[in-house]
Amino acid sequence: MTDFKYDVDADGIAIITWDAEGKSMNVLTREAFGLVEDYIDRALGDDAVKGVVITSGKKDFAGGMDLNVLATIREESGENPAQGLFDFTMNGHRILRKLERAGMDAKTNKGGKPIACAINGTCAGIGTEIALACHYRTMTDNPKAKIGLPEILLGIFPGGGGTIRYSRMVGAVNAAPVLLEGKMQDPKKAKSASLVDEVAADPLEAARQWVLNAKDADIVKPWDQKGYKMPGGAPYHPAGFMNYVGASAMVHGKTQGAFPAAKALLSAVYEGALVDFDTALRIEARWFTHVLMNPSSSAMIRSLFINKQALEKGAVRPKGIEDQTVKKIGVLGAGMMGAGIALVSAQAGMEVVLIDRDQDAADKGKAYSAAYMDKGIKRGKATPEKKEALLAQITATAALDALKGCDLIIEAVFEDPGVKAEMTKKVEAIIPENCIFASNTSTLPITSLAEASVRPEQFIGIHFFSPVEKMFLVEIIKGEKTGDRAVAKALDYVRQIRKTPIVVNDARFFYCNRCIIPYINEGARMITEGVSPVLIDNAARQLGFPVGPIQLTDETSIDLGAKIARATKAAMGDAYPESPADDLIFWMEEQGRLGRKANAGFFDYDDKGKRVEYWKGLAEKYPQAAEQPDLIEVQERLMFAQVLEAVRALEEGVLMDIREGDVGAVLAWGFAPWSGGPLSWLDIIGTPYAAERCDQLAEAYGDRFACPPLLREMAEKGQTFYGRFAPEEDQAA
Repeated sequence: MTDFKYDVDADGIAIITWDAEGKSMNVLTREAFGLVEDYIDRALGDDAVKGVVITSGKKDFAGGMDLNVLATIREESGENPAQGLFDFTMNGHRILRKLERAGMDAKTNKGGKPIACAINGTCAGIGTEIALACHYRTMTDNPKAKIGLPEILLGIFPGGGGTIRYSRMVGAVNAAPVLLEGKMQDPKKAKSASLVDEVAADPLEAARQWVLNAKDADIVKPWDQKGYKMPGGAPYHPAGFMNYVGASAMVHGKTQGAFPAAKALLSAVYEGALVDFDTALRIEARWFTHVLMNPSSSAMIRSLFINKQALEKGAVRPKGIEDQTVKKIGVLGAGMMGAGIALVSAQAGMEVVLIDRDQDAADKGKAYSAAYMDKGIKRGKATPEKKEALLAQITATAALDALKGCDLIIEAVFEDPGVKAEMTKKVEAIIPENCIFASNTSTLPITSLAEASVRPEQFIGIHFFSPVEKMFLVEIIKGEKTGDRAVAKALDYVRQIRKTPIVVNDARFFYCNRCIIPYINEGARMITEGVSPVLIDNAARQLGFPVGPIQLTDETSIDLGAKIARATKAAMGDAYPESPADDLIFWMEEQGRLGRKANAGFFDYDDKGKRVEYWKGLAEKYPQAAEQPDLIEVQERLMFAQVLEAVRALEEGVLMDIREGDVGAVLAWGFAPWSGGPLSWLDIIGTPYAAERCDQLAEAYGDRFACPPLLREMAEKGQTFYGRFAPEEDQAA
C-alpha cells in the first residue's frame, strides 16, 4: 500500500504526503492509520529531521474515515463488538496523541518536534481530527475548499479526538456549531472558528516556514500546559455550568431527543471537561462506541453514506448504455418548478431553453435565476461575472423552435393530462428523434402521459421536489414502455446537477408521495378524532421529522391536498377509500384557509407571514377530546402509516432496490433520519413486532394498518429487510 509518501527536504523537514492509491479523495483505512504512526515514529526518531509537515497529494486533503472499517471491526470482534470498536478507537487516540506530543519530555514539555498540517483543499472527518492533533494548521485560500467535522450528519460524532480537542480549544459553546451541526467551513470562517491557524496561497510553504521557526512553547497544546482552564469555564465553574445547561437545552430543542449521537457528543464534552485530557479521550471513545453500537448509527451510515453514495455513482443505472451527459436541455413551463430546474441545469453547465406561453412569463422564470444569483452575490458566494455567465446559458422564450438540438426535455407545465399531452405532441414534432422527453409530474401516472408520445420508450418521469435548488432528491419514474436509454439519460442528468436519484416503477403517486400522503392524512384523521394538533405535530418532531403533518399541510397548501383527493377519487371510483381526512381538507378549503400561501390555514399568521398559533376555529369544528392519546400511540400511527406504504411499494415492485426506499424517504420528506429510512426502521424494531403492532393498529383504527403479506411472511420467518433484499455486494460486505 502506498497511501502515504515520506520525504525529507533540504531544510530537514519530513514531508508526509497523504495520497490514497486508486481513490479520488483520501479516505483513511486501518492500514493507512498504521502508516501514519510508522512515519511519525520515523520522523521523531531521526535526528536529522527538524520537524514534520503533513499534506496531501490530491486536490483535497481528506474525505474522512472509510466507514466500512467499522462494520469489519464489528464482524471480527465476534461476541464482543463493543470491545473491538472501543479498542480500535483508543488505538487511534494513542497514535494521534503520539503525534501531538511529538517526542517532548513528559515533565518539561521540551524536546519535541513541531508538526504542521498543510490543508490544500477540502478536509473532513478524521482528516480534520488529524489536523487538530497537529501543532499548526495552514489552509489554502481557495474559497471552494471546506473543513469541518460532519460526522453528526451520519449518525455518529467525531470519535478520533476531534470532540475533546476542539471543545477544549474554543469552549463548549463555541464548539457547538461545528460539532453539533456538522457544517463545513470555508477557509476564512475556519480561521475565525480556530479550525485552522493560517490561510495562505501556498499552505505547504506556509507550514514549512512555521515549522522552521517554531519553538518548544509553540508546540505544547493548552491542555498539556500547567494551569490550563477550559474556555468558557468547566462544568463545575458557575459560568461553565450555565453554558452546559444552555447547550443541553439547545441540543434538545433542535433534535427533540431523537438523535442519539447528539446526546452522546454533549455527554462526552461535559464528562470530558471534568477530567484530565487523556481520561477525556477515553470518555470520548466510550461514548463513540456507545453510539456505534446503537442500531440508529448503523442505519444512518448505511443509508446516508454507503447507499446514498452508491446511488449517486450509478448503482441502479442500466448496464451497457453509453454516457448520456446532457448538453442542451429544454424546460417547458417557467413557473416555480420550471424556473428551479432551469437554474440547477445552468449551474451544471448546460445550455438551457426555458419555454412558457409568452415572453413575459418566460422572462419571469429566468428572473428566478437572476434573483438567486443576486442573493449569492450579497452573501459573497457569487460574483456579478458568474451571474452574467449563468444567465447567458438560459434562453427564455415562447418559441418552441428554440428546442431544436435539445437532447433532454423536462416538461413542468400545469398538472393537467390534457395540457401535458398537447405539449408533448407539439414538442416531439420539433425535437430530434433521439431526444429524451421527461415529465416533472408529482402524481399523474407516467404510462398514461406517455400515450401522447410517438416514442414512449423515450418518455420518462423526472420528479423534482420544491424548491428544486435546495432539495437533494430526484425521483425518476419508469413507465411501462420506458427504455433503458431514457433511464440512463435521467440518471446521468441527475448526476450532472449533483443530486441523489432513485428509480421507481410507475404507480399512483410513485413512491415518495405515496408515503407522504398517508402521513399527512393520518394527522388530519387524528384532528377529526379530537386529538390536539399540538400533540400531533410535536409527536412527529420528536421522531425527528422536520415538521409535523399538520404544519406540512399548511406549507404545501391545503387546496393542493383537496385537488389531489378529488383527482384520486375520480380515477379510482368506487375503490376510493372514504376518509374523514378528506372531509377536513374540503371544509378548510371552503373556509378559504388554504395554508401559508393564504396567510390562513391550520395556523394563524401575522402580517409578515410568520406562524402565530394553531387556528382556534379548528377546535370549534372538531372539539378536542378531554383525554388525549398516549404520545407513543400517536407516533406509531404516524410511522406505520408511512412504512406500510413503503413495504407495499416494495411488494408490488414499485421499489426495485431497497436502498432507494430508505434514501428516498430521508432525503425527500425527512423521514426520521436517525432510523435510516422506513425499511431500516422496520429492521430496528423487528418484523415480528411490526406485524404484531399492525394487527393491533388495524383492529383499533382500520384496514389501512393491515399487515402487508410480505411483512407477515418475513415476520413468521424472522427475516430483516436488509437481510433479504440488500444487493448481493452489500450482503457480501
